Amino acid sequence: MVPGCQDGSEGGSAGCPAGGLAEVTPSYAETDMLSGLDASGQALIEDELILGRLGSLEVRIATTLEELHQAQRLRFDVFYKEMSAIEGDEARETGRDADDYDAICDHLLVLDHSDMKSGKPAVVGTYRLLRQQIANRYQGFYTAAEFDIEPLIAANPDLNFLELGRSCVLKPYRDKRTVELMWQGIWNYVRRNRLDVMFGCASLEGIDPVQLALPLSFLHHYAASPEHWRVRALAERYVSMDMMPKEQINPKKALHELPPLIKGYLRLGAGFGDGAVIDPQFQTTDVLVMLPVSSLNPRYLTYFGPSNEVS
Repeated sequence: MVPGCQDGSEGGSAGCPAGGLAEVTPSYAETDMLSGLDASGQALIEDELILGRLGSLEVRIATTLEELHQAQRLRFDVFYKEMSAIEGDEARETGRDADDYDAICDHLLVLDHSDMKSGKPAVVGTYRLLRQQIANRYQGFYTAAEFDIEPLIAANPDLNFLELGRSCVLKPYRDKRTVELMWQGIWNYVRRNRLDVMFGCASLEGIDPVQLALPLSFLHHYAASPEHWRVRALAERYVSMDMMPKEQINPKKALHELPPLIKGYLRLGAGFGDGAVIDPQFQTTDVLVMLPVSSLNPRYLTYFGPSNEVS
């Protein structure tokens, strides 16, 4: 999977809508918010479709195929050109990172209105969002290919789950302000869609667990999810994260070695699952992030607040 992201390798086609990206996707056609309605069926005005603003930056959901392609091109530039992902023929030919899950997801975009070289605001960040009601209708969650997520979901039938994935930000924008704006957007999306639990995979760059022993062991000993929220990696892909005794871990050094996105999850109050998974295509080691809304750090709930402006 992608460094700092939830998912990475190509998805299968089972359950995907005919025509895939060539047509309006089910998520775009069926998502209440994108159709101009909130979860209660009330009409939304244009400003309410925007999930957050910060100076020249705006965060919202992609509503056109071209915007989706912009997000995919950004992912390609970051994952394949800048990082170490191994591109397939299709990605090489199109210059886009795409899989079948794109067709059933909402795509959070960070737009810079000060960069209008193409005549439209530049897409400088993206996050992929998959709601449970959409996942159930099609091929399920992508995370299930690496982690045994289904028993937890089945045990909580009254909760609505949201899978987060494919996060990336253009290098000049990788700062606290942009990350906080993305989370402002996600939080507004969660509120509007009445979601209860966020989860997904986050990645550490590299496929040698020995080289990642310190950060993996830190997450295992210091940041494991409570037992009732802890999800285990699939048995056939399981890599132990318990590689160092707790007393040998230098927490400050371990935090320094963690990717910014994982440190951001920790600040928000997230916990991590049992075991990691190696993703050879994206040359990463993936861990499972679990973030129930009830566990969110109250400081950030106050900080993001009910408005579309980051404080």
